[in-house]
Amino acid sequence: MNNAGSIDAILTAARPQTVGALLRYFRNLDTAEEAFQEACVRALKSWPKNGPPRDPTAWLIFVGRNSAIDVVRRQAKQQPLPPEELLSDLDDTETIVAEKIDGSDYRDDILRLLFICCHPDLPAAQQIPLALRIVSGLSVRQIARAFLASESAMEQRITRAKSRIGRGEIPFETPGPIERAERLAAVAAMIYLIFNEGYSAGSDESEARSPLCDEAIRLSRLLLRIYPTEPEIMGLTALLLLQHARAGARFGADGSVILLENQDRSLWNRTMIGEALAMIDKAMRHRAPGPYQIQAAIAALHARATRAEDTDWTEIDLLYAALERLMPSPVVTLNRAVAVAKVRGPADALEMLEPLEERLSGYFHYFGVKGGLLTKVGRTKEAREAFNRAISLANTAAEAAHIRMHLDQLAKD
Repeated sequence: MNNAGSIDAILTAARPQTVGALLRYFRNLDTAEEAFQEACVRALKSWPKNGPPRDPTAWLIFVGRNSAIDVVRRQAKQQPLPPEELLSDLDDTETIVAEKIDGSDYRDDILRLLFICCHPDLPAAQQIPLALRIVSGLSVRQIARAFLASESAMEQRITRAKSRIGRGEIPFETPGPIERAERLAAVAAMIYLIFNEGYSAGSDESEARSPLCDEAIRLSRLLLRIYPTEPEIMGLTALLLLQHARAGARFGADGSVILLENQDRSLWNRTMIGEALAMIDKAMRHRAPGPYQIQAAIAALHARATRAEDTDWTEIDLLYAALERLMPSPVVTLNRAVAVAKVRGPADALEMLEPLEERLSGYFHYFGVKGGLLTKVGRTKEAREAFNRAISLANTAAEAAHIRMHLDQLAKD
């Protein structure tokens, strides 16, 4: 456990707890971040020789706290810097500190970080970048690349969020049980949005943005440790695992999009799928279905099908109908129309799409689905119009190329 890779993994895992505790001490995000970085520097100097301490998080909190206090003292010129040996000789003190900082403090500190980042008073455009910077420790450059934005614009976005917190507009305190329950959905949604930022990337952007999927899964697991009996958090984690399990089969060698029904299922991550399926079964035993559980159940039906033609589309249709009742949305209805086309035919699915066009007029997938259904019923001219509209709304080059393939096929036919 003394190699660089193992130590880096320990530091990454300890970041949310450590930064959260330092934020509680100093009530300043910049101070907490700088103290954590200083503690990491000292860990990288001492751990390779002596090995990580029994409780790495407690060690990092202790060293980071002392480091930040020293900075504050120097700035205030209140008293001289303590002798170096008091900071570096931690053999005796680490065990004492570890015993004083218990698991409940850790959970509260992580909660504080998550709830601060997704506070409803912060604009949505700032919430996810702030979470990636503070909770996950991604650099501004990494976040900017993931959102296809300039570093300066992303730096400003994160700085504004920090400033609002620093001015006291966003409370530091962990919310009480009632408020926590009300805002848990916002935390889960934040994690889901982080995942989607990575999942929606084209093959040409995957190197920059796919790490967001891994980070969202890590945060979801973290939230599940805080709420181990919450079925919707189980559902969220399972959903992310099932979606990410297909990552290796979603694009061809040339970067082209491969639809679910055409993917090589031997490339799916079966370990990840097995974990997710067990999690869904556990969540369902609570008999408190929610949107994430239902979406995970739909993904599970795809994962359980050995071949695309073995997919239980009737059950998927029923699950989407349940999702429509719980979470009415034109996008949910659009997804259900795909299942209806498999069960009752493309004509019935097209009837479902017509009322959605006004609300989904700027949505790439709506026109892609519509073009495919129109093709199946022989309405070629309308299909071509829908596909052209889809190309104009494509988010990635791979999406546009996929639609052009359909247009080429229409021209041949």
